[in-house]
Amino acid sequence: MALNTLSGRFLLLTVAFVMLAEVLIFVPSIARFREDYLLSHLERAQIASLATLATEDMIDDDLEAELLTNAGVYNVVLRRDQSRQLVLSSPIPGPIATSYDLRDPSAWVLMRDALVRLVDTQDRVIRVIGEPVQQAGLLIEVTMSTAPLRMAMIDYGLRILALSAVISVITAFLLFLAVRRILVVPIRNVVQAMQAYADAPEDARRIITPSSRVVELREAEAALQTMETQLTGALKQKQRLAQLGGAVAKISHDLRNILTTAQLFADRMEGSEDPAVKRAAPKLVGSISRAVNLCETTLAFGKAEEPAPRLDRVPLAAIINDVVDSERLAAGEHDISFAEDVPAGLVLRADGEQLFRVLSNLIRNARQAIVASGKTGEIGIRADETDHEWQINITDTGPGLPPKAREHLFQPFQGGIRKGGTGLGLAISAELIRGHGGRLELVSSNDAGTHFLIRLPKGVEIISDAAQ
Repeated sequence: MALNTLSGRFLLLTVAFVMLAEVLIFVPSIARFREDYLLSHLERAQIASLATLATEDMIDDDLEAELLTNAGVYNVVLRRDQSRQLVLSSPIPGPIATSYDLRDPSAWVLMRDALVRLVDTQDRVIRVIGEPVQQAGLLIEVTMSTAPLRMAMIDYGLRILALSAVISVITAFLLFLAVRRILVVPIRNVVQAMQAYADAPEDARRIITPSSRVVELREAEAALQTMETQLTGALKQKQRLAQLGGAVAKISHDLRNILTTAQLFADRMEGSEDPAVKRAAPKLVGSISRAVNLCETTLAFGKAEEPAPRLDRVPLAAIINDVVDSERLAAGEHDISFAEDVPAGLVLRADGEQLFRVLSNLIRNARQAIVASGKTGEIGIRADETDHEWQINITDTGPGLPPKAREHLFQPFQGGIRKGGTGLGLAISAELIRGHGGRLELVSSNDAGTHFLIRLPKGVEIISDAAQ
């Protein structure tokens, strides 16, 4: 198992934290062991002294030495009835280094003295004072060597260390198994699902299904599922757009040939002596020319992006008149009126053909909405000018846009306004206006009608295809 994995690092951290906890436990444990060790020697010294008192000091030197050796002390002093009596004694190898009173020590004092004893390697003579067992006197004190005490503390510490190591290994192993089952395996499954999806993102069957019981992991799986679903949908949409581009290119090729023939006949119509034909012929020629130009542009670029606009000074009123005349003819017998409020001398710096396409899309949508409602209506076109931009407002009194269309208004294949529509018209229009550095906005849409606003900046910064 590699240590740079989640399982390996968790195992190391578990061992480290368990050992740290054992260290924190070790200090009070060793302090308690030292206290118990000293108290046991006091108790044994008291038993030895009671044996001496029972014989009324009638013991020989060898027995006294044996009692002191068994008690592990050099001498024993008892205080009974306010009198201090040396009960057992033997030669002391050196001066008394310090005294310890075990009658009421604090925890901090016990831990401090224990650590000092572990660090001090020299064998010293100490005095230990305590209370006799079963209240057999007022006080008992002994002198003893620190070497056996230190060795016993070291032996106890090593046993604690070994036990801590065993506990930490067992704990770390159990936690490792638990974490592996709860976290590592589900995370690995998510990674495998991501890899499988990356191999074929267009395959909807490979989208992950949330299954984890851990809340955080399930939320991650749900977020991944949403992202993969959106990405798969976007890829399918891109494929449809690519297929549409190829189909449009083929259709445009054939349509260009048909329109070229129609353009020849329209040119001949311009020589007709009929006044009605003379008035209609220029508009017919203009419409066919625009159609031919659109087909050639589609064939030339063969892709979804629109070419950068070719800016020129164009009279807005003339463009709107052409659009309105075409839509008035398309309205036929339906009672639709057009209200134009465009200054005659208003000149914009724009691509005339692209602006014609945008206005034609918006006004055509307005006309179709009013016709679909079966009621009379009005389409208004108003142009304003500020210090920084030109504004073109297109309003209608139709039934308004459906909620789905408003939600995905400028997205291809999703923002269709009418039944059977592709939703490409508004998406293309918005792209063309962005190419001019402007914006196409939906101001309002309700039962009273719809209002679109075109903003074209006067200081135009053209957005190229690459920038888009």
